[in-house]
Amino acid sequence: MGIDMSKMRAKMQQLKNTGGNKSSFWRPQDGEQVIRIVPTADGDPFKTIWFHYNVGNNSGFLSPKRNFGESDPLDEFVRKLFNENTEESVKMAKNLMARQRFFSPVVVRGEEGEGVRIWGYGKQVYETLLGYVLNPDYGDITDPQTGVDLVLQYGKPAGASFPKTTLTPRRKSTPLCDNSEQCSQWLDSIPDFDSLFERKTPEEVGALLDEFLLGEESAEETSSETHKYAGSSAASAVDAAFNELVG
Repeated sequence: MGIDMSKMRAKMQQLKNTGGNKSSFWRPQDGEQVIRIVPTADGDPFKTIWFHYNVGNNSGFLSPKRNFGESDPLDEFVRKLFNENTEESVKMAKNLMARQRFFSPVVVRGEEGEGVRIWGYGKQVYETLLGYVLNPDYGDITDPQTGVDLVLQYGKPAGASFPKTTLTPRRKSTPLCDNSEQCSQWLDSIPDFDSLFERKTPEEVGALLDEFLLGEESAEETSSETHKYAGSSAASAVDAAFNELVG
């Protein structure tokens, strides 16, 4: 029996897409792009992942508690800061609290040769996607045969400080790809979400927090790294940190 070349290509794509490889990620460019969200084996192509940002030199890391149900010294510290309820403690708590980010595997039309990549987006886009899925006029927009492509518009509206993403489903259903071999390859090569980002143990998080607080004490104010992503809103700070996290 000969080698199944489609499986071999899928294995090679899987190697490229695992282990936190930055090339696994896709970010929209200004203007219009067309994407297709690829279904996952577990039936949930809209992943929620929690991150801590602004702790020392780390651009971001997974929350042990929110993602894995483990103890999380940083989460406990944030609750303590909120309980202190001073202006300074609440400000620091909001800066350090775990933040949601959402991810889906996508194929970008016109860039099919790049294979399946991971698109990270915010809560507003997440709610929009769920709204389409739960709308009986659309249903499962990820279905390989009866799903739809999405027209994505990205950019800063006139007078806005930050870019905006809008999504519009195509009116007609189209298949994910033109042949079954290509579809199988894409479905088999979806990056492993569990390995996209480095996982830190509660002990490692505690050590990072201790190091961060020592820096706080020596500076007698929020560290320069905490101010690194400072802006007019917490959401913009998270976006800036996330963009650095995924390269």
